[in-house]
Formats: sequence, structure tokens, C-alpha cells
Amino acid sequence: MWTDEETEDEGTGEGFKDEETLFPKSVDDFGFNSDSSWDGDEADLAVDFDVIKKMSCAERSRMFKLRTNLDQLDSLHKQKEYEVLKAREELKACQLRVAELEKQRVDVEEEISKQEKAENTAALFRLRALQRRLCVELQGEEDLESQIELVLGENEYELCQVEVEQGRFSSLRREVQRDEEESETQRGWEANQRLQKEEAAMRRAELRKQLDRKKQMNSFKEQEVQHRKAVEDAVKNHKKAVRFLKETMSRIHQKETEKELRSREEMERRTQAVLSLKSKITATKENICAMQARDQAKAAVQKEEERRIRESVRREGGDVTKYMYQQKRLQEFERQKQAFEEQKKSRKVEILSKILQEEAQMEKRKKLLPDLFPKMQKSQDFMPESGKPSDKLLQYLEMTYGEADDENYRPNWRSPSPMSEDGGPISGKGSSGPDLSPGSQDYTEDGDSEEEAEESLAQPEFTGLWDQKHKTYKIPQDETRPRPITTNKMEQEILARTLEKHRSGIVRKQVVVGKEFKGCPFYSKPDVIHFKDFEVGKTYKKKIMLTNSTYTINFCKLVGVSEHLRDFIYLHFDPPGLMSAGMACDLGVTFKPMINEDLFGEVTFLAQTGPFAVPLKCTIKKCELAVDSSLIDFGTHVVGETISRTITLSNRGALGTKFNLVTSASSSAVRLTPEPSPLGQPTPRDSPHADVVSEAKGSTMQDSGESCKEQSEGPDHSSETRNHKASKEKCASLSSSEQTPLVPKQQNQDMAVASDLMSTTGSRAELLESSAQELLETSEIKPGEVTEGELKPFGFVKLQIMFTPTIPGEVQMDFDIKFSDPNSQSIPVRVRGVAIDVPVWVSKPNVDLKICMYDRLYQDSIPVHSRVNTAVRATFEVCKELKNHMELLPKSGYIQAQSTFNVQLKFLPRLSLMEDAGGYFDKETGVLEVPMTIHVADQTRPLLFAVHAVVTASDLEFDRKEVDFGHCSIHESVQTSVHLTNKSLLPQEFGFVGIPKYVDVQPNDGFGILLPMETVEIDIIFSAKKAKEYSFELTCKSGINRDFKLSCKAVGVHPPLELSHSLVQFGATAVNDKSTATLYVVNSHASRNEFTHPVPRIGKGEIAPVGPTSFEFVYPEDSDITITPAVGTVLPGKSCLVQVCFRPSLYKQQIQEEAVHMLCRAEETRLLLQDKKEKEATSAKKAEMDAMSKKEPPSASKGKKKQKQASAKQTASEKNTRMCDTPRANSNENRSPFNPPKPGDIPPDSDSFAAAQASLIRSFKGSFKRYIIPCFVASGKSANRNDPGHLQYRLTAKSAFSPPTSPHNTLYLELHCPAVVPPLVVISDHGRSTVNFKEVAAGQTVVKRVTVQNISHEPLELGSTLLDPNGPFMLMNALRPLQPGATHTLLVSFSPAEDKKFYETLEIRTSNMTLCLNLSGIGIYPSVTCSAEGGIMDFGYVLANESSTSVFKLQNTSSIPVNYNLKQDSVSVKKHKDQQGLPSFLTPNKEPQSLVGTQNNSGLSVFCVSPLEGAINPGTSQDITVTFQPDHESLYYSDRLMVEIVNKEVAHVIHLKGSSRIHTMFVDGGDPLDVPIESLADLPAKEDPEGNELVELMKPVLLTLKAACSENTLTPAVRELQVGCIRSTQPLAKKNVEFSLDNLNSLQQKGFNVDPGKGAVDPGQKKSITVTWAPPSGHDMTQPVSISTQLTLKGDVTEIYKLTLLALVSS
Repeated sequence: MWTDEETEDEGTGEGFKDEETLFPKSVDDFGFNSDSSWDGDEADLAVDFDVIKKMSCAERSRMFKLRTNLDQLDSLHKQKEYEVLKAREELKACQLRVAELEKQRVDVEEEISKQEKAENTAALFRLRALQRRLCVELQGEEDLESQIELVLGENEYELCQVEVEQGRFSSLRREVQRDEEESETQRGWEANQRLQKEEAAMRRAELRKQLDRKKQMNSFKEQEVQHRKAVEDAVKNHKKAVRFLKETMSRIHQKETEKELRSREEMERRTQAVLSLKSKITATKENICAMQARDQAKAAVQKEEERRIRESVRREGGDVTKYMYQQKRLQEFERQKQAFEEQKKSRKVEILSKILQEEAQMEKRKKLLPDLFPKMQKSQDFMPESGKPSDKLLQYLEMTYGEADDENYRPNWRSPSPMSEDGGPISGKGSSGPDLSPGSQDYTEDGDSEEEAEESLAQPEFTGLWDQKHKTYKIPQDETRPRPITTNKMEQEILARTLEKHRSGIVRKQVVVGKEFKGCPFYSKPDVIHFKDFEVGKTYKKKIMLTNSTYTINFCKLVGVSEHLRDFIYLHFDPPGLMSAGMACDLGVTFKPMINEDLFGEVTFLAQTGPFAVPLKCTIKKCELAVDSSLIDFGTHVVGETISRTITLSNRGALGTKFNLVTSASSSAVRLTPEPSPLGQPTPRDSPHADVVSEAKGSTMQDSGESCKEQSEGPDHSSETRNHKASKEKCASLSSSEQTPLVPKQQNQDMAVASDLMSTTGSRAELLESSAQELLETSEIKPGEVTEGELKPFGFVKLQIMFTPTIPGEVQMDFDIKFSDPNSQSIPVRVRGVAIDVPVWVSKPNVDLKICMYDRLYQDSIPVHSRVNTAVRATFEVCKELKNHMELLPKSGYIQAQSTFNVQLKFLPRLSLMEDAGGYFDKETGVLEVPMTIHVADQTRPLLFAVHAVVTASDLEFDRKEVDFGHCSIHESVQTSVHLTNKSLLPQEFGFVGIPKYVDVQPNDGFGILLPMETVEIDIIFSAKKAKEYSFELTCKSGINRDFKLSCKAVGVHPPLELSHSLVQFGATAVNDKSTATLYVVNSHASRNEFTHPVPRIGKGEIAPVGPTSFEFVYPEDSDITITPAVGTVLPGKSCLVQVCFRPSLYKQQIQEEAVHMLCRAEETRLLLQDKKEKEATSAKKAEMDAMSKKEPPSASKGKKKQKQASAKQTASEKNTRMCDTPRANSNENRSPFNPPKPGDIPPDSDSFAAAQASLIRSFKGSFKRYIIPCFVASGKSANRNDPGHLQYRLTAKSAFSPPTSPHNTLYLELHCPAVVPPLVVISDHGRSTVNFKEVAAGQTVVKRVTVQNISHEPLELGSTLLDPNGPFMLMNALRPLQPGATHTLLVSFSPAEDKKFYETLEIRTSNMTLCLNLSGIGIYPSVTCSAEGGIMDFGYVLANESSTSVFKLQNTSSIPVNYNLKQDSVSVKKHKDQQGLPSFLTPNKEPQSLVGTQNNSGLSVFCVSPLEGAINPGTSQDITVTFQPDHESLYYSDRLMVEIVNKEVAHVIHLKGSSRIHTMFVDGGDPLDVPIESLADLPAKEDPEGNELVELMKPVLLTLKAACSENTLTPAVRELQVGCIRSTQPLAKKNVEFSLDNLNSLQQKGFNVDPGKGAVDPGQKKSITVTWAPPSGHDMTQPVSISTQLTLKGDVTEIYKLTLLALVSS
């Protein structure tokens, strides 16, 4: 707290300092003397400041902390005192209780002794029990007493400790009190000092106010002079303007008449246009319907034709799918062919238009810069007409593309000016390259193909927004036409040096925090601009992002692209200006190749830290060829076998080629004969599975990747320059060929290269080919069927190599894969293998048993072959780990000479396979791989083969072991779902068998097939037949006859209540309408005899009690269902009627989403209309420009005529050519983006919500909903039947035969609810069905219109319900039948008579639905408050012929607008009637009938009120201005103002009063001496003998003083007179008024004391003269004292008042 106060003090001091600076430092500036009392006050303040010692912040903080601790200690002391007192009181109460118990025990003992003597056994038992109870209570009270004493001692000890602590801090307490007193003294001193400063500031403010007043008076005078001059000027101007007024008014009337005629004609034209448009729209709709019907018929015929073709092909035995696919391919080929022909024609037109464009551009350059083309101009003059390049080009194109229509040859774009943005290769501001043709613009980098234009059969009669083409802005030729500049060599050198100097000044080092930036200033993403696999004639675009990677702000300026790329590369770059570190900008690069060559260059930029460049690469389509393995190792195989391996030849490039697999010319089949080894000894390369060598594959791939990389890398700069020069030379010759598709061209080039190679090699190649063919025929290693073919772009081909050994030993052979692409090198492939000779071998080294199940037997036959000429004995052995699961039969046998022996393999996997197999079995995957051995006699090496299998389980698993259906009513069925999973890797069939009658299994009645690891959902439906406990098992049997059990249990429930209908099907109900169904809840339980009939019970539990039974329907809150009553009670043998109401409606979220969609569509429509207006404005402007151009004089030069003809042709071609729509970027840039609101932000009471609801109702397609409503049942009555609530399911049993009920007695009601579109809807007020009249003043009538429409296809008969005849609502018109699409307007009025809310429903009924109109309104009594206090407005004194204005407010405190009307009695027609009575001074005790007083002599109202009438909105106020303007002197101006509101009710009455003088002085406050009626007499004035001023007659003033006298006390009498000076706007000689009283001494002798006796009054001020009378000594109390004196007022005149003082004493 002390910190805040100190801060406030310091701030206050600074505030005073600032105020002092606003005023002059010297007091003399205000007209005061220097000996003012301010110096003395400041000296006193200084002395006080020295005496008082200011307390520091630390001391004040210490004082507050000590005070806080002392207060806490005091509160602790009080708390301990309270605890001690409380413990003492409890101890005292406990002691009293002990004494009372002792006394009771003594009395009981005496009573016991008496009863023992009387031998009253019953009384003895009672008394002894009472004695024991008293002893126990006494013991407890004694224990409690000891505890309280202990607590009391502890509290007293703690209290003593607190008191000791207080004693220790007594000195600190005194110190704190002393500090607080000092702090309080300091605060008082500071407050006194602040008060003195504020008084000084107030005096300064008063002085400044006086100065401002003087300035204001001077300004008033100046304004008066200016006003007088302005009035004179206005009079003169008015005289001048009167002459022209009539002529001006006549012209205005004439113009208005002409405007009215034009508007009528325009309206007539618009009406005709709308009618014409309507008829055309109708005709267009009919045409569209006819076309759609024709298309449907055509589609049906085509479909029937297709079906007939399918049937015919199927009858002939052909493949229908293949045939239809071939037909579609043929149709597609025809379309492509047609499109190709059209493309050829369009490209022909494109080339021609480009040539014409270039010629036009060259002609413009020649005309603008004739000095630069002297020779060319001269040569062209003598060039024959037939030798023009365009004619030659036309002949070439006709020969190339064939005949075409002349219309297609017309160019479809304009010729750009030489200096326009379209003409240059680089655009610095928004240019995206040259003006490309439509054909070239369709190709982008992403490979978007040209879309086919669909034929539109329905041509609209009027043009839409989609037909209007965007017109780009054309820069005027005057702004873009360059002026010819001639420079010599010296000027060019000076210009080069200047540019170099300028660039050296731009580039400077960037040093931040002492660290210089080095490196590239901008980071490019991507690093290299790479246009890969481009085709000539297409256009490619890329977007590059440049990021500022320097330390601080930098800029980026586009310098250009490499010189040899400027004909192909176009840049789009908007200079971003200064960019902060990390900011990025975009660069658009457009590449249009003209030649089929690789191009390399860079895009150069200039930054603040220096230039930098982004590399640019453009590569053509190439072949990137590779094989997955260049070494094929077949391993070791037996002679006579045939083994094949496959290699993959892939093309990662975009260019296709042809390949040919041939043997290498330098190598043949080489046989490396190994050293002889013993029969059956395996060689080092012997392996059953020969795979590709990974090392060789990796090296080959790396080599091929390096070669491809070397091919893709571009040449150096010199090669780029040579390529650029060559491209320039070949540009003209390749211009026609570059428009054709690239793939056929490249194929032709590939074939040409291949033929060239074959022709150059000659006979040598033929010899090599013949030798290679002979080698392939005799070799053991041969290629497969595919040795040559075509390798497509990004495709691959499988090549097969076969190895058929005939002689034991190692064989090696090299192959080469050659290609037709001259840039692709051949790929070598090396193949090797080893052949061995074994007498016995197995043809199936790997026996695959596929997938096997446990405990199932699987068999297979293994053939063993022998090539020897004698019989051989063989023994078949299984590994010991799998002897219990696998067996080979027979164990041994003889294989005959050169024959085959079949061994039988039996495999029966058991569940112990995982433990027995060991490493041969993978537990995670279930894969079993077992090696088998065949021992052959006289053969050292055994014969090995392997058995493979995947072992899986055959289990079917339920997701749960037991299904509990719970409690099921006998009237219902319970459904539950279980999941059945196939744990096997094989599909299995399943089926549930032996199902009880009360159980149903779905789907497919419990039968089906499970795929591997599949899980299906099985629905089990249980229907209890009677009340008992059910326990059963369901058996699921698999296809291999395995059983899987599922235990089920349920409890059958017979509820005490039942429903008359468990299914309710509503009829089709319209949205916002309702349908009602009726059903009964029946209590048929009237007897508990279970042998005569089934009784209500749960399972085998207790029988439900007979009596009233309650029920409750629980339905979803957000549903369309209402049940009445939801809670009720049914007596035995009775039934209860229940109504179910279905009222379909739309969901709130759906309506909000539709509202958002409608807002978006409205915005889209608005944009379309805006675009249409812009197009119309553009077309009008163009028409105006065309009209202006036609008015030009025909004296133009002959050279311009050709230009006009060319432009006219170009314009005609543009009109005949249909261009694709382009985005209007210029118009979209100025538009702010439309952000649609979120669906949740749309309130339900908004117009958008209502409109969306009406739209959804019209487009409602119908819906069907199904509800299942639970009905809970409980025995007994419900808690409150009148107020429905939740049912109590556990009611208290009334007897032993009525046990508590259970919620298992629940019934279920199924509802089917279809909803349809309503036939009758409201279309007024955005489709709202609620007519809210809101707040209406009582007594008024408001009429609203409600329009309904029949949106069905049938006529509707309308009817309505009756409204309350005594209510405020009334239907004012009758209903009539409505035809389809017709509308009807209802007039509903609301006339409230009371101040309350009204609500009523009007039902509009048809045969199909009922439309409810909710009528609501509020009756309000209007109320208005007035700001005039007491109902009186007193204007005081005002000079005659001047005015005074006052304002009061009328505020509307009600919630409706209020109309008011102000009426004055002075202008009322009843004024004379009210004034016919006696005047008020003759009837003082009677209230006057009229408050109208003195009025102006001129007849004008003395009180002017403005405005007299108007309306006040709710919660607002209206300022009423009252002007008092008297024209003569009177003291009794008055009037009455009445405020009337609705129904002429007077809300307020205001009494208007005022006085007028002809002079500036007045005296007020004396006793009344005249009547309040104006006198017609006028007192004459006389002259003052001392001066020339006029002196009026003396005016009497009576002042009566009454002193109050009590027993011994006399109270002096005090009266006041008011002397005032009226402020005047007229210039006066004397502004203020001086007054003086004569004979003050004589007044004092009579006991009168007057203060002041004289003084001065400023204009607009009053001064009081206080007259006090105290009876002098010796005065007779019963006699009055009377004395007269003169009161003189001097102002503009001198007035003398005779002041008579009358004093008396009253008891």
C-alpha cells in the first residue's frame, strides 16, 4: 500500500508542475500586485516541510509488517481466550451433568431398596436396568470431564505463552504506534500541501476563465458585425436570384417530364425483353428435353446393339470380353486418328501464323528502325511475289499435311508489337513468355494431354458468361514505340563503362556482427532447373523458389539467361524488392524446345552481395539400359537336365529402342575341362540352388549407372555454343518436322541408324551373324524364345537363358545385348555352368506339399531315375527328428536299369511337431523344410532332396467362450453377435447343427465358408417361450468334421404388463407435420395361481405381485418421437391409452450446412453478374472506340491502309476462332476472397437459416427412420403421475408377497417412421411458419401477410381452425383452393388490449397435411420520461426582444417506438374558454384553470417549442428545445406544455415560466406587492439631476422579517434579496450593475444588519443581500419595527427601489 500512495504523491506533484507551466510565471501578467499572499503561503509550506520528517520506504514497510504481526498475535490471543472460555463452559456443563446423574443414581438406589422391601420383581428389573444405564452414563461423563480438564489445561498454557509473547513485543507495539502517528501526521501534511496547490491552481483557472470571457465577448462582437454584413449580402443575392428562379424551375420541370417519359419507355423495353427471355428459356428447355430424350433413345439403341453383338459372339463361341475390348480399341484408334488429323491441321495453322507474326514484327521493326535494315529492305523490294517464304511454307505444309479448309488456316492471335512483353524472351514484370498457340499451351511439365472438345447440341439463345472471352489490356503504341537511337563506338564504350561502374556500386560486401558473408546469396530449390525428356513442339513449365540465405536484407534482380537459350527459355519473375533473411520468391521458367538436342546453360541473377546463377539443363529423351545381372551361374547340374535362368533387361529412359540378344563375336562356347574326379564326388560349384552372383550384379549396375550418368551430363561451354549455333542454322528446316509426334520420328531415326550400321559393316557383319547362329545351335547354353524385340520407354523385358549339359565339365559363354539406338552401347552378359555325371538322381529335388493341417494325412510320389545299365539298390532314409511324422515307403528297393522307381511319401503332422522338428520347423511362419537322403549302393555320395510344407492349424475360434443373453421377455427376441475366426491358412466350411427351436443363427442359417484368417460376425437370435432359465450349447462343425462348442444361457421373463401393439407403422408424414398412433398398455395379471395360467415372473423367481403396475417410455431427446403419457400406472385387469406422435423435422446441422452452401452460391452468382457487367462495360467501351475510329478523316497514308487491312483480317480471324477461356487474373486481383462462415456460426433465428430450411424442405427426398423405444415396468404406483418423471425401479414392498421389482421386465416398442415432402409450404419471410408481431402498443392494430404455396402436383383444398374470438389475433381473409404451383396470401391482424404476451396457433389443413402457423405478439403500454425536474422550466430574467433557450429530454423507456405530440395552452383552441373564470389572486385557495400568463404583444408565442411531434425509438431520447423570447417587460410570462403519446394520453405536463426586463438589472426576493396580471399603465421616467441618465420612478420592495422567540431563546430573522445583472448580446456602455443601500446606520439602530451594503454584479450573475434582524435592547416584543431605505441600481440606467423592512417577533 505504501508504494502506491507514494507513487500517487509523486504523480500529483508532477501534475501540479505541468499545470503551472500552462500559466504565466509572473503574477503581474494577470493584473495583480506582487505583494500577494501566495508568497507567504509558499513560505509556510516550506517551513512545514522542514519540520516534518518524511518516512522512508523501508521504515514504512517495516511498520506495516510489524503491525501485521502484532495484529496476528492479538487475534491469536483472542482465539486462545475464546478456547479457554469455551473449555471452561464445557467443563462446567459436564460437572453439572455429573452431579445430576449422581443425584439420579442415588434416587434410583433408594427406589430399589423400597421395591426390594415391597418384593416388586418387575419394578426391580426396570430400576436395576436404569441404574446400570446411569452408571454407564456417569462413567462416560467422568471420562469426558477428565478430557475437558486436560484440554483446558493445554489451552490455558497456550494462552499464557501468547500473553508472554505480547509482553515481549510491548516495546515494539509502542514503537509501531508512534510510527503510525508520524505516518498519519505526514499524510495530513501532504494532504494540506496538495490542498494548497489545488487552491492555487483554482485561482489561476479563475483568472484564465476571466481572460477567456473577455476574448469571447470580443469574438461575439466580431460575429455580430459579420452577421450583419452577411445579412445585407444575403438580401442583395436574394434579389438577384429571384429573377432566374422561374426560368430554372421551368427547366427542371421539363427535364423531369422528359426523364419520366424515358423511364417509362425503358420499363416497357425491359418488360418486353423479360417476356422474350422467358419464351426463349421455355423453348430452350423444350429443346433440351427433346435432345435428352433423343440421347436416351440413342443410348438405348446402342445398348441394345451391344447386347445383340454380345449374344451373337457368345452363340458363335467367341470371347465376348475380348471382342468388346477389341471394338473399343478400334473406336479409340479411330478417335485418335481423327484427333491426329485435326492436330496436323492446327499445327499447320500454328506454323503459318507464327511466320506471319514474325513477318509483321519484322515489318514494324523496319519501319521503326530503318537504319538497322538497309540491305534487307533493299533486297525485299526486288523480291518476286512468288518467292515469299510464306508461300513456300504453305506449299510445304500442303504437301506434308494434306488439303485443309481455308478457315483453319487463319491465324487466331494478334501480332505483338516489337517492344511489348510478348515479343521478348525475358519478361521482368508479370510476363509468362510469348503468346503461345492453343495447341502448345495444353502441354505442361506434368504431361497433361490435350482435352477433346465435347460437342454441345444445346446452343442457348443468349450468350452467357462462359461465351465472353477475356480481353487483355493493350498498351498504346505511343507508349511502347521506341524512338530510333543512333550511337557510335565511343558512346557504346562510355555506356559500357558506365554500366560496369554502376554494377560495381550495386555489389558490396555484407558484414554482420564482424562476419562477412561468403557464398551464394540465394538458395535455389531445386538446385538445377532440369527439363528432362522433352519433346519438340511442347511447352514445359517449372516453378523455382529462391530463398535469401544471407545474414540480413538482400535483393534479387534477374539479369537473364544464357545467350544460346534465349530462343527456347522464357522467364517469369516479379522483382520482390528487399527481402529479409530466410524469405523466398518465385521464378517461373517456360521451356519451348525447337530442336531435338541437349541444351545447357544458366539463369543469371544479381544480388547485393554479387551475381549468382542457377544451372539450367534441357535433355532430350534417351535410353537408360541395364540388366539386373551380367553374370549367370547355373551351378552344378547333371548331364541331360535342362535348366533355365531369367535376366531382366530394363529401360529407365523415356526413349524406346529395339534390342537383339546375340553371342559375343570375340567369344564362343568355351569348355573348361576339370580334372577327373571320382563318380559322385561333388565339385566346388555343385549346388542345388544356383542364384545370381550378387557381387557381379552390383558391379554391373554400378558400371551401367556411371555410363548413364556420363551420357546424361552435358558438354562444356564450347560444345553448348556449337550446339546453339547449329540449332540456329537448323531452326528453319526443322520448323515443320518439330510439330509431328516424336515417337514415330525417333523410331524412324533408330531404324535409319541401324541400317547405316549394317551397311557400313558389310560382309563382315554377315559372317559374324552366321557364325553366331551356328554357335547357338551347337552350344549347351542357348537363349530362350525371346532374343529380339522392342523395349518401350520405362519398360522391361524378361530374357531366358537355358543350360542343357551334354558332357561333364564347366561351360562358359558370353552374350551381347545390342540396341538400335546409336547412343546406347551393347551390354555384355556372361553365362557359365558345371555338368556332372551321376548314375541316380531325383527329378524333383524339392517336394512341396503346400499347406498341411495337423492330424491330417498327406501323400506324394517321388520318382528316382537311374541311367546305368544294371539294377541298383537304394535305401530311403528320413531324419530321426521327423520319424514320428514322416515316412518313406518302401524303406529300400531296387531301381532297374535305365528306369524309374517311385517312392511313396506319407506326412502326418502331429501337434508335437514343433517340439520334435527342432531347427527344421519355423514356429512363427509354420514352414517345415526337411532334408531326405537316398543311399545308393556302390556310390559314395548320397542323393539329397528336400521336402517343404507349411503346417497350419485347423481351429475355428469364437471371440468368447460363453454367450449370456441376459433376461429376455417372452414378447421379444434378443440378438447378440459373436465373431468366428478361422485360424488356419486354408479356407474351411462351417455350419451350426442341432440348433434348438427357440434359437436362430444368421446369416445363411448358420452355414458358410471362412477364408484363411478371416473373421465373420454370426448373429444368434434367442426367443424365450416361457419364463424359466435356459442353458444350452451351440455346435459349430467344420468341413473336416471337427466340433466347436459355444455355451449359451438366458433367463426368460414374463413381464407383468404387455403392449397391445409392439410395432407401430406411421403413414407418410410431411416435414413439420405430425402423425399420431394409439396403443394400450395392458395389465392382465389378476391372479397369482401359476397352475391355471402363466404368471409374470423372472425366470424361476418370485411371482410378480398383483396390484397397480407402473410403466415409463424412454425415447431419445433429439428424435422426432413424442409419447404421451410417458409415465403411468395400470390397475390389474385394466389398460392405459398411450399416444405416440411422430413429427418429422430437419436437423439443425444439416440446415446450417445448407445455409453455407446457399451463401456460397449467392456469392458465385454475384461474381458472375459482376463479370457480366464488366464485359458489357468493356464491349461498350470497345464499341465507342470503334465508332471514334470510324470518324477519323480518310486522309491517311497509303502505308497505313495495308496495316488496317491486316488488322481487320486479324480481327476477323479472332472472331471466327474459338479460344479457350482463360482466368481473369486482373479482375480477380481486385476482389477480396470470400470466406464462407462456419456452419456452427449461423444462428437459428437468422434469415439464412430460415431460407436454408425452406430450401431443404422443397428438395426433401423423403426418409425412413426406425426407433426401438424401451418401456420400463415396475410394481406399484409412480412417484408423481401429474408431473411425469423417471420411474423408480426399486419400490418398497408392501407385504411379503410383493417383492421389489426389477428392470428386467422391460418392454420394447418398434416404430417405423416415413417422412415426405410437404405439399403446402410458407414462402413469405424466408419460409418461417412463425408470425411474430413482436411488441405492439396496446390499442394499436398490426397486420402481417403470410403467403403459402402448393408445391405438389395436385390441387389442394384449404381449411383452417378457429382462432379465439376474444383474443387479439384474427384471420382477415378467406381461404381458397390452390392449384399446383399457385400461392395464397393470408392476412393476420394483432390488436392487443393488455400489457402481456399472446400466443396462438392457426392450423391450415389440407387432405394430406396440417400446416401450423404460430402466432405470437406482446402487448406493451408505452412509457416516456421527462428530464424537466418537478415539471417546471424557469427561464429567469431575459431582456426584452432577446431570447433564452433551454433543452429537456424525452426518453423512451419502453421497448417499442413511441410517437409524441407537444401542445401548448397558449395556442390551444380552449385558451379563451379556460380564461373566462376569476383570476387566481381572487381565488387563492382554488387551483387556477389556466396556467397561461402574460403573452407577447406581437401575437407570437413567447415560448417556442421544437420539435412539436416525432417518434422516439426504444431506449433513445429526444431533445426538446424551448426558446423564451419576450417582446416587452413583464414578470409573469407563463405557459403550460403537455406531452401526449398514444391515444392522446398526456404523459407529462411542464410549467413554463419566465420574466423580462428592458434593462439589465433586476431585484428579486421581496414580498409580492402586485397581482400576476399584466397592467396596462406605464410609469413615466425622469432625468437624473447629476447626469443625463434617465431615472425611473422608485419601485417599492417589501421585506418582512420574523424573529422566533422561545422560552429563553431569541432566533434572529434572516432574509435575502437577489440583485442580478442580465447578460445581453447587444453592445452596452456599461456591462455590470452596481448597487448600494442608503442609511445603513439608521438600519443598524433598528436592529437591522445588511451585508453587503454595496457591490457590483457581473453580467449573467446574481448577488445576495442578506438582511438580518435581531431586536435591539429595550425593544417591545409585541410591536413591529418598520423602516425604509433606498436601494440604488446603476447599469445601463439607474433604478431606485424603495426598500421597506418590516420586522416583528413571533412566538
